[in-house]
Amino acid sequence: MHPFLNTAVKAARRAGSLINRASLDLDKLEISSKQPNDFVTEVDRAAEAAIIDVIREAYPEHAILAEESGDSGAESEFQWIIDPLDGTTNFIHGFPQYSISIALAERGVIQHAVIYDPNRNDLFTASKGRGAFLNDRRIRVGKRAKLFDALIGTGFPFKEMAHVDAYLGMFKELAGKTAGLRRPGSAALDLAWLACGRTDGFFEIGLKPWDMAAGVLLVTEAGGLASDFAGEGDYLGTGNLVAGSPKIFAQLLQIVRAHCTDELQA
Repeated sequence: MHPFLNTAVKAARRAGSLINRASLDLDKLEISSKQPNDFVTEVDRAAEAAIIDVIREAYPEHAILAEESGDSGAESEFQWIIDPLDGTTNFIHGFPQYSISIALAERGVIQHAVIYDPNRNDLFTASKGRGAFLNDRRIRVGKRAKLFDALIGTGFPFKEMAHVDAYLGMFKELAGKTAGLRRPGSAALDLAWLACGRTDGFFEIGLKPWDMAAGVLLVTEAGGLASDFAGEGDYLGTGNLVAGSPKIFAQLLQIVRAHCTDELQA
């Protein structure tokens, strides 16, 4: 395993231990709201601090972009992109679907990724050009060829309510043309599950880089495809993402694009 990836795994497991301990005593959580439907707890902050401590100890000169503390401002060709607890709302409710996401970009290109599910002790890892793994076993995207047979993951645009009508159009059409739609509540874990074949496609509006940086590398290293709603590669910039196994991806993108406003395809 690459030393960068080793560091990410160590950081993710340390954060996972904090999160698991806190999950046993949810009644004592201090919760605040960043904006409507967007929560943060002291666990998010403690997990993020633990991740950053591990990274800083190994690579003090690297830049960091993290959900709670923002951009470190350091100038480096390496940038760690961190979501310490993706699925905070689930965590607050004791709904066991959340994850830790850590990616490392070199000159703007994601090179290494870790997504850790502390509930199932599932560790997803990927390095560019070296494949994707779940608990050290190679994973591949699913082989289903027809959208009608596919299970599709998604997330509601709860931070982007201006686009809810476009989203509902996508959702309605896909509900009638797929085996099912699932909205578990952690985009990072949704992408990890796509990478190992538990779902066949994924789409969401208004994601942040830390929601998808690690997950997209897992998907592409597992043989899948990803794009923004225009079919281009600027999903980290636009926040709009479609991903899937190769045959499902093309069919999913076609339907998503059919319901996009000009703004969503920009």
